[in-house]
Amino acid sequence: MGLLEGKKALIFGVANKDSIGWGVAKAFHREGATLGFSYAYESLERRVTPLAESVGSDFVEMCDVSKDEDVDTLFEKAQKRFGTLDIVIHSIGFAPKEDLGGRYSEMSRDGFLLAVNISAYSLVALAKRARPLMPNGGSITAMTYIASERVMPRYNAMAAAKALLENAVRYLAADLGPDGIRVNAISAGPIKTLAASGIGGFRKLLRASEQVSPLRALVTQEDVGNACVFLSSDWARYITGEIMHVDAGYNILGFTATEEELLGD
Repeated sequence: MGLLEGKKALIFGVANKDSIGWGVAKAFHREGATLGFSYAYESLERRVTPLAESVGSDFVEMCDVSKDEDVDTLFEKAQKRFGTLDIVIHSIGFAPKEDLGGRYSEMSRDGFLLAVNISAYSLVALAKRARPLMPNGGSITAMTYIASERVMPRYNAMAAAKALLENAVRYLAADLGPDGIRVNAISAGPIKTLAASGIGGFRKLLRASEQVSPLRALVTQEDVGNACVFLSSDWARYITGEIMHVDAGYNILGFTATEEELLGD
């Protein structure tokens, strides 16, 4: 039996085969979970539906998480299809391109609020609707990034949103803990995804991370998926409110020059 055998999971944020959410979906499918998918806008349906079908899922629904009525409708459909849920995955993030990069002080109010609404408040909105569908407890996991903790180039509005997302993880963990619902986040290293392509200089960021991270490696969607399996399984039943770093150790560094570079001087 797989670690998630008999569990029902709803995954938000799959856009294509390179999405972190899809890495999670593949790992969940391998471990026996029944899957449902939600995508952000209409043009993604043609990409997400074949992926869902490949893991035996017939639940593929569009949901604009910035609209309460869309979130309500999505969870009503999920209840009709699955009855109850065991797992919700929040792999959602968006900020206007013009508010990723440039001077932080020049970031627009509208861009900041939009990033926070879609990337952070949406976790609260999903958790609110998921709670009644988790009568026997469950697991909610969000995806974050170290820009929430430290200054990273060209993250601006998204960095602010991720910081708020992590705060929401802790408060939701405390709020939903009495219901047996655990809330955690995975802070992954940089991964080439559709969302990441909007960040200028991202390829350089990838190379730098690989060169200086303690394991001298880049993580993959599959690595995040495997970590998410653990957090969503009964093996992690007493882990909640945590931010798990899956980044080849990058988060422990205080200075990002390699030892080889320092010795070279």
